[in-house]
Amino acid sequence: MINFIYLTILLPLIGFLINGLFGSKIKNEKVIGIIGSAAVGLAFLVSLGAFFQTLGLPVEQRSNTVELFTWLNVAGLNIKFGYLVDQLSLVMSLIVTGVGFLIHVYSIGYMHGDKGYWRFFSYLNLFIFTMMNLVLGDNFLVLFLGWEGVGLCSYLLIGFWYDKRFEKGTVAQAAKKAFIVNRIGDFGFLLGMFLIYSTFDSLNFSEVFSKVQHFPVSETTFSLIAIFLFIGATGKSAQIPLYVWLPDAMAGPTPVSALIHAATMVTAGVYMVSRASIIFASAPAVMTIVAIIGLLTALFAATMGLVQNDIKKVLAYSTISQLGYMFLAAGVGAFSASIFHVMTHAFFKALLFLGAGSVIHAMHEQQDIQNYGGLKKYMPVTYLTFLTAALAISGFPGFSGFFSKDEILWYAFSNGNFIFWFIGVFTALLTAFYMFRLVSLTFYGEERFKHTQQHASEGRGEFENVPHPHESPKVMTVPLIILGILSVIGGFIGIPALFSGEGGNNFESWLEPIFKPAEEKLAYTGMYTHAQEILLMTISVAVALAGIYAAYYIYTKKPDIAGTMAKKFKGIYTLLFNKYYVDEFYEAAVVQPIQKGAEKILWKFTDTFIIDGIVNGAAKLIDKISGTIRKMQTGVAQFYAVIMMVGIAAVLLWLILGI
Repeated sequence: MINFIYLTILLPLIGFLINGLFGSKIKNEKVIGIIGSAAVGLAFLVSLGAFFQTLGLPVEQRSNTVELFTWLNVAGLNIKFGYLVDQLSLVMSLIVTGVGFLIHVYSIGYMHGDKGYWRFFSYLNLFIFTMMNLVLGDNFLVLFLGWEGVGLCSYLLIGFWYDKRFEKGTVAQAAKKAFIVNRIGDFGFLLGMFLIYSTFDSLNFSEVFSKVQHFPVSETTFSLIAIFLFIGATGKSAQIPLYVWLPDAMAGPTPVSALIHAATMVTAGVYMVSRASIIFASAPAVMTIVAIIGLLTALFAATMGLVQNDIKKVLAYSTISQLGYMFLAAGVGAFSASIFHVMTHAFFKALLFLGAGSVIHAMHEQQDIQNYGGLKKYMPVTYLTFLTAALAISGFPGFSGFFSKDEILWYAFSNGNFIFWFIGVFTALLTAFYMFRLVSLTFYGEERFKHTQQHASEGRGEFENVPHPHESPKVMTVPLIILGILSVIGGFIGIPALFSGEGGNNFESWLEPIFKPAEEKLAYTGMYTHAQEILLMTISVAVALAGIYAAYYIYTKKPDIAGTMAKKFKGIYTLLFNKYYVDEFYEAAVVQPIQKGAEKILWKFTDTFIIDGIVNGAAKLIDKISGTIRKMQTGVAQFYAVIMMVGIAAVLLWLILGI
């Protein structure tokens, strides 16, 4: 199946074309949903076949390139449009198509009755097409093509309900914000690509990475390349300072949040950094920057998630925080652990978003968790699967997140320093707390939506969407159950070597050939015992359990505590609730100055004074010249005869003198 890997890209493209061109004429939601889902499901089967074929090959033969055609061959730049099938690209392909397929199936039920049903599935298929180009491309240019493609699809999907409004404005504005912020990061990525080509005369992964190991290139050059690439990653993967687009992106349909902003697109930056691991390993200073930015982002986003009331906003800040963990792992050289967390995060975060969508669907689009409560008995499947995902992200022992997050914390301690580990553990405490605050306010305690029902029955106020919670249809709950199972068992493929015997960590062993050059270059020599590893693991588990219990106790057993604490620490609460006023700061320090500068400089000076001045000035000049010439046109025949005679005399004089 390796030679047919292009089908994983072609099939979603076909689905996009069919639904995009003929969807409005099909008029049957089931047919549209089946076409869109089947395209991705078949792509998953091809990826799975390629995975098993690669697994059966000797380790040294597991990296294969499938070249389709020569894309560019100009002035020494030879770019072939090819796909790289190796351990890393296969992991990402299985995540994108596998989780993507489940989200497509879920969308059949969630988007039922939407006027843009066919358009939604065509956009989803287009996204899978571009994302697969990103993870399978065998050079930076094909990767960048997919990189820009997912940015476009993100814009289309976030702004899908373009005529609606949300707390910060219109959905269209949220889509535009995501697009523009990502372009800022993409500019850095472009600079990195230009510097790579100017240094190594190639953009092909195998050629560039081979030359990195042998070419006499200065650390400064490597640092510049790495920092430019990382700027691109901060935009796509929502890290400080370019994270601000992702919370607003929740304005799109919930399946969009699950697909793009949990399982696939936002991990593109992590994938790119991991793919270029040898470049980053050659720039240790930038590695430290990556770790620090990731750690600060994880902590920063977690604190904001503590007090948010929009169910999707809590998950949005959770996504930003978990992405920070992934960059922390990459920054300390634990690239395998970073990708491992990408995989487990895809399972439990997609499940959390889809579970949130199930709740929103049942509560008639109500997203404020303060208006939920007691939904456990109304939505048993959604509750159990959501609880599973919450336990996984909190690092509860035996669940997928426990294995991947604990591995990151261990590497942060052994390859980084104690501060990295301590802040990571504290962030894990906050994660467990805000996730079970969400679970408690949604599924446990008082049924607060009863007040809305009562007011509606009494005719008090207008209630167009009175909530009457109910379980979602099977087309939505079956994907939840599958993702719930994966959230439990998904981590066992990466059991630490401490518990897995001589075989070691299977996931790490699978990716070892990809990251071996980088790991050899870093050559960490931390000397730590299994006893220390068990101690750190015990601490992280204790912290997770403490966060879970504290949230359950405060928001279920003693709900008055939350209100009392909010009043007691009103300043901190307000700061966190308003997300540190970062959006307001960007608006005042960046957006408004640019808008006013554009208005005063680009419009009033450049456009009005220079451009209009040149055009109008040229017209006035021609008018004056023509006015002068026009004076010679008197209409008197004698004057014209005199001019002719003077002219003839002048010509004759010139000829005579010339002879």
